[in-house]
Amino acid sequence: MSQQGFASTGDDTEKRVSFDEIGPGLYAFTAEGDPNTGVIVGPDSVMVIDAQATPVMAKTVVEKIRTVTDKPIKHVLLSHYHAVRVLGASGFEASEIIASRATRDMIVERGQEDWESELGRFPRLFRAAESVPGLTWPTVTFEGAMSVWLGSREVRIMQVGRGHTAGDTIAWVPDAGVVFSGDLVEYHSACYCGDAHLADWPATLDRLAALDAVALVPGRGDALANRDTVGEAIALTRDFLSTLYGSVRGSAARGESLKQAFDACRHVMDPKFKAFAIYEHCLPFNVARAYDEARGIAHPRIWTAERDRQMWAALQG
Repeated sequence: MSQQGFASTGDDTEKRVSFDEIGPGLYAFTAEGDPNTGVIVGPDSVMVIDAQATPVMAKTVVEKIRTVTDKPIKHVLLSHYHAVRVLGASGFEASEIIASRATRDMIVERGQEDWESELGRFPRLFRAAESVPGLTWPTVTFEGAMSVWLGSREVRIMQVGRGHTAGDTIAWVPDAGVVFSGDLVEYHSACYCGDAHLADWPATLDRLAALDAVALVPGRGDALANRDTVGEAIALTRDFLSTLYGSVRGSAARGESLKQAFDACRHVMDPKFKAFAIYEHCLPFNVARAYDEARGIAHPRIWTAERDRQMWAALQG
């Protein structure tokens, strides 16, 4: 059982940043399990996928981009609505911020609550939090799929199904066979499932896998530069989800309490996943959402800073 206090409030260790080219003009900004950002350089402009948590943190990404191109950053794509992914968008000074319609709806419904919740859970990820000007609002929304052209380079933006959230969006670069998955895929990092649709997520992974990507940038963890590691990451993500939901669904069917479900889930999850980044942080939130879904609560309940701490004390205290 974690002895590190609430969520990740005790994690103040700065991570080593990497900026790796995984295809022609395609880059992954990663930081040892912290949230990743993707970069697509086209003939006349740049697209960024996921914006970090504050404008000051976004400037670190911009500095890396400027080591490889001086082209303007015209588009920021939000893979989903979580504060740690979106609140830094203003730091890129892009002309368009793109998100699925479902992602915008979630910002309307729970964006402020999520901001306050995430800041309280993991303050290190919100460096210079005072620089955030407010909620990030998309300027362009879509349903299903759309193409953005960076000159002659197409970026195919797609919803392949619900999983991490109801609004999950991926970016596919067909000329290179590379996909930016957001938090639908993680690599040696725990999936956060507090807003998840766990019954849908495996089929969503199937549709993502059908792209047969030669490289993939996950939401957290190292960039995946070949088909073998892409397949490994998808398989690890699938195993994490099936182990989690299978255990909790069984507990719910037996009429066990949330705390009993949590203890049973830890028993099967720890041996396989305890070493994954943010595992201890995620597990209580994951079990709470899985327990709700298993009991018929289809629409994830809103997390607030108060609910976070009440749940944590009940399960981890």
